[in-house]
Amino acid sequence: MVVVDVLRKLNIIPAYVLIGKLVLAEELDNDKRNELIEALQLVGFELLDDQRHNLIEQVKEIVTELVYEKNGDLKRNLSDYISERVHHNYTYVSNLFSEIENTTIEKCFILQKIERVKELLVYDEMSLSEIAYLLNYSSVAHLSAQFKKVTGLTPSHFKQVKDKKRKP
Repeated sequence: MVVVDVLRKLNIIPAYVLIGKLVLAEELDNDKRNELIEALQLVGFELLDDQRHNLIEQVKEIVTELVYEKNGDLKRNLSDYISERVHHNYTYVSNLFSEIENTTIEKCFILQKIERVKELLVYDEMSLSEIAYLLNYSSVAHLSAQFKKVTGLTPSHFKQVKDKKRKP
């Protein structure tokens, strides 16, 4: 609604506006474009029309989709999967991601998986074996080791801490 309001004040007609995405009905001249950038910055937004940033956002969406929606259905290399989805050489995408995000795609993927594990542990509806299988870990031991490396806690200790915090 904020973005639509900014566009209305600047007499810019959008083709559509979604959360995190804006497509304009027509191309803007440089003056109007700069005016839009300034107006968006005043309300805490920035214009990301740089193809490199768009590619990085696409990679993040793919990683999130793999972890949360596809439940770790990845049956081949992450690099091959991402390369195929974004239609770019993985080396290029990986280097660009590291340059912009200051981390690797693999670390981002691991962090997303660990966040998902934490979420599933809090829900307490699945065993650690089921979670490991769901998120495509080779074993519970691998999941536990990765969890501890990222969080500093074992999954069982994380669960105990969570349970203690929930009690009155």
